[in-house]
Amino acid sequence: MDIRELALKHALRNAYLHGGKAQLKAVITAMLAENPELKKKVKEIIPIVKEVIEEVNSMSVDEQERILKERFPDALERKVKEEKKGLPPLPNAEKGKVKTRFAPNPDFYMTLGNARPAIISHEYARMYDGKFVLRFEDTDPRTKRPLPEAYDAIKEDLEWLGIKWDELYIQSLRMETYYELLKELIRKGGAYVCTCPPDVWKKYRDAKKPCPHREEPPEVHMERLEKIFEGEYGEGEAVVRIKTDMSHPDPSVRDWVAFRIIDTSKYPHPLTGDRYRLWPTYNFAAGVDDYLMGITHVLRAREHRQNTTKQEFLYKHFGWKMPTVIHFGRLKLEGFILSKSKMRELGLKGDDPRLATIRGLRRRGFAPEAIKEIMISVGIKPSDASISFDNLAAANRKIIDAKAKRVMVVTEPVKVKLLMEESLGAKIPWHPKVPELGYRSYEVKPNELIYLNEKDVKRAIKRGGVRLMELGNFKFKEFNVEENAYVFEHEPGGVEEAKRKGYDIVQWVKEPVDTLIWFPGERYVMGKAEPMAMEVKGWVQLIRLGYAKVDGVEDNTIRMIYLHE
Repeated sequence: MDIRELALKHALRNAYLHGGKAQLKAVITAMLAENPELKKKVKEIIPIVKEVIEEVNSMSVDEQERILKERFPDALERKVKEEKKGLPPLPNAEKGKVKTRFAPNPDFYMTLGNARPAIISHEYARMYDGKFVLRFEDTDPRTKRPLPEAYDAIKEDLEWLGIKWDELYIQSLRMETYYELLKELIRKGGAYVCTCPPDVWKKYRDAKKPCPHREEPPEVHMERLEKIFEGEYGEGEAVVRIKTDMSHPDPSVRDWVAFRIIDTSKYPHPLTGDRYRLWPTYNFAAGVDDYLMGITHVLRAREHRQNTTKQEFLYKHFGWKMPTVIHFGRLKLEGFILSKSKMRELGLKGDDPRLATIRGLRRRGFAPEAIKEIMISVGIKPSDASISFDNLAAANRKIIDAKAKRVMVVTEPVKVKLLMEESLGAKIPWHPKVPELGYRSYEVKPNELIYLNEKDVKRAIKRGGVRLMELGNFKFKEFNVEENAYVFEHEPGGVEEAKRKGYDIVQWVKEPVDTLIWFPGERYVMGKAEPMAMEVKGWVQLIRLGYAKVDGVEDNTIRMIYLHE
């Protein structure tokens, strides 16, 4: 078997196994496994393999399967179902006793990055017959001001992802609990009220020395705390600090801030208004709640390691046992707008399909199962991981393919006049492999005008003709200036005859409806769709273009959002 033939075999097989798109690295690896002698010629064969992959990836999945069956049946027979990837065992876990949590800040809509800890934490809770907690961490009404609509939006996104919570908490409604524990901690000597100006405190911290307030008796700090509650201190004039280790190598750990004053008359909280002025920081509220809610395992990103260290001091003061904390590597997402500040700057809505928000991905057409599959495959490795748009598209393609109706849409349309002796009928299945989806029928009369893509017409002129899907073969005759239409004449023969002559098999439309296709982040494309497309909802595969999601009908125009190839 020569190099091109071997490349074709493995490119077809790789594409067939992964939703229609072969990947260079996988194909090369498979070729070398079958013929180790090629290792000496890798640099020489790469251009050939790239060319073959480009050819294979331009085919439909049905065409890939057909060629694979005809030319490489052994490769098809050796197809093995990919083992469903799962999560590794959870350390220190007992069946029925695991309790995990997802704790978003409702200052924006849920993103693909947020989905990772949510999916993984929920999956582990279910794996061990445990419980899963949803906790809104909304104790910063100034810097990370909660969005009133985000609470319900996040819950809706989790439900769409198939995530159900056993318990729900909102930290801004738990303030009295935090105050009681703060008072207890001050009495124990584990916290103190510091009134040092920020620049003065920084000097003490950098010198690894305690400020004068640190060693004052608890009674003094309790008095100051009452003054804070009574409004005698303004923003920045007093904070509550947790006693840690002033010689700790990380300056941020040294007596970190547990509570700070926020003027809620200027920055009212969307749920509690101006009722509270003293607000817990993330590390106090999260650390306390993890204990009180019985969380056994905390799964969070590696950048939280510093927070874990801070919370260990808190737990030591209270005499509590820390939950098992697992830090996973950063998740790099390619091909999406990720920054919340950038999203706000652009004024984009949460369901904008250019965004990596769950609502945006949902509107664009990604299936929740695809997002879950990707996140579980990434798992909880301590090393950084990367998810590209192509990764997500490959997972999504496998899920939606059988559900997506095949729709004929023509972009860059030109008029074509068909010459034939009698009417022709076309019975076109909505999906070649899913008969349950049904079919639609069209009749084309002699001399009737249809629409084809201009590039398809030019290729047909060069090749002498074209095959119109499920309708027939047509040879090019002329261009009619008066009608501004290309003229094609019907000729006998089926699909095999068309292939023998080198004709393309192309989509076509008659009596079309206008279609606007949005390629997020790129452009809008106007096209003409077959009239029966008006009845289609949800996922579609635009024949020879790729998958899309119907976004609605407006002014008799079908609006679609392009998803992926």
